Amino acid sequence: MAASQIYRTSTGYELIMLALYRRHYAARYQAVASLIPGGAEVLELCCGPGILYKRYLRHKRVRYRGLDINEKFIRDLARAGIAAEKWDLRSDRPLPPAEYAVMQASLYHFLPNAGGVLARMLNAARKAVIIAEPIRNLTSSRWPIVAYLSRKLTDPGGDTAGARFNENTLDELAEQQTAVLRRAFLAPGGREKIYLFEKDC
Repeated sequence: MAASQIYRTSTGYELIMLALYRRHYAARYQAVASLIPGGAEVLELCCGPGILYKRYLRHKRVRYRGLDINEKFIRDLARAGIAAEKWDLRSDRPLPPAEYAVMQASLYHFLPNAGGVLARMLNAARKAVIIAEPIRNLTSSRWPIVAYLSRKLTDPGGDTAGARFNENTLDELAEQQTAVLRRAFLAPGGREKIYLFEKDC
């Protein structure tokens, strides 16, 4: 299945995210960035156009590397001098090691095998894994046309466009991990939940 139009340009992607999160758009990034100390080594999976780094981590002088399956996003990041690489997380290829591994609003793309992706992130991270994932989704709207459009607009390409987490299923996945779940809290606006797993160093 072809990817939605929003994944074809950075501008389109950001406009849709702004429409979804509205006044809480920046706060969701700030909440994730607040968990990452200055100077840390950060690996962001499904990094998209690199907004987390460009606006919320660059000033903290982190050592950043972004991975995404979208060639357009990766080319744009590389042109801006940001370390980025095309990467298909559906493969079993081991992830590059880093102190912090981060994923925002993308774990649902790997259902029903999201647990395997999270386990690989925990293997790659030397210090911690941060997950920020939607738990309130328009794909479950009682209005069929709203649910359909939401699935179409947020499909990166693949066969899981209708699969989403809710808070209970996401909590269950978090509880199955062997790493220490240090924090779990709702992002501003309540649309996403953020989890901080710390490695037993």
